[in-house]
Amino acid sequence: MTLFFSITIINAQNKTLPKSNGGLKGGYNLAAVSFDGDGETGQRHGFHVGVYGESFISESFSIQLELLYSQQGYKITNTNRTFTQKLDYINAPIMLKVYPSKNFFLETGPQIGLAVSHKEEYDGFFNSSQEYEPNSFDWGLNFGGGFKTNSGVSLGARYHLGLGDLYDQQKAQNRVWQFYMGFDL
Repeated sequence: MTLFFSITIINAQNKTLPKSNGGLKGGYNLAAVSFDGDGETGQRHGFHVGVYGESFISESFSIQLELLYSQQGYKITNTNRTFTQKLDYINAPIMLKVYPSKNFFLETGPQIGLAVSHKEEYDGFFNSSQEYEPNSFDWGLNFGGGFKTNSGVSLGARYHLGLGDLYDQQKAQNRVWQFYMGFDL
C-alpha cells in the first residue's frame, strides 16, 4: 500500500513540472570593454545566435544550457581616428532561471567563452600596423530577465560582466548587453 501511494505522489509531482524544452535563440549585442575599471569604451554593435536546452528542477526553477556564437569587441574614437577591435566568441552560459510567475523569468549564471576570431580596424588620418593579441579564453557572469509565452517564444535582455582579462598587458574585460528572442522547438 505504501508503495502505491509513493508511486502516485511521484507521478503527481512529475505532472506539475513544466516540460523541459530546447530551441534556437538569437539577437542583438551591444559590446564594450572596461579598461582598468576606468569606464567603458565605445560599443561595437553585433549579434549572437545559438541553441539552448532548458530543464526544470521545480515548478519555478530551471537550468538552461546554451551554446552561442557572439560578436563582441569594442570601439575607441578620438578626434579623427577610430580603432575597432572585433572579437568573435563561442560562449557557453549555464543559466539558473527563476519564474516568479508562469511567463516572467529572471536569470543568472556563469559563462565561459572561446575567441574564434579577432580583427583590428583603424580608420582616420593615422593608421597603425600594431596588432593587439587578445587571450583566447574568457569567463564571467550573466544577469537578465525576460518573458516567455505559453507557445515557447521568449523575449529577454541579459548583461554579461566579463571577469577574465582580454590582454596580458592590461586589465580589460568584456561588457555585453544582449537583447534576444528564443523559440522552443
